[in-house]
Parts: sequence; C-alpha cells; structure tokens
Amino acid sequence: MNLSNNKQVILYPLITEDAVNLIESENKLVFIVGLGADKSSIKKSVEELYGVKVEKVNFTITSKGLKKAFVKLAPDHKASDLAIKLGIF
Repeated sequence: MNLSNNKQVILYPLITEDAVNLIESENKLVFIVGLGADKSSIKKSVEELYGVKVEKVNFTITSKGLKKAFVKLAPDHKASDLAIKLGIF
C-alpha cells in the first residue's frame, strides 16, 4: 500500500473535547476515515503514515454518515506525542 492509498483511508484527525479526553485517558486517537476502510487498512495506514504501533482499532458510523475510527496505540507510543505532531494539542 502506498502513501496515497493511506491518505484515502485516513481522511483527517477528529478534534473534539471527547477525542482529547481519549488521548489523555486511553492513549487513543480518533480519525475520520473513508467509508470503505476496514480495521486492518486503518491500522496499517496509521502505522505507515505516523510511524507508530497500533494495538487496536474500532470504528462507528456517525449520524452524519462519516466513519469514525478509534485507534489505540501500543503502550510504547504516546497518543499525546502524535497529537502534538498532528497539531491537535
């Protein structure tokens, strides 16, 4: 999978009060992803784009029809560090 495919999977990070709380409390980041993205493609894309290790991915479809992915990073990677790199913090 090349970088342009990753950008079609991961559309943008979600920045809400709840998303910031997840970064701080559960080492999770929240992304809006393409509707065709599955858990393995989301995991692979986040790992390749941001150089981190992903422990777990869950997602939900919002009432607006967007797919929201909750990405839990491995314990040796801090979600807050990646959030700073992404400009969330």
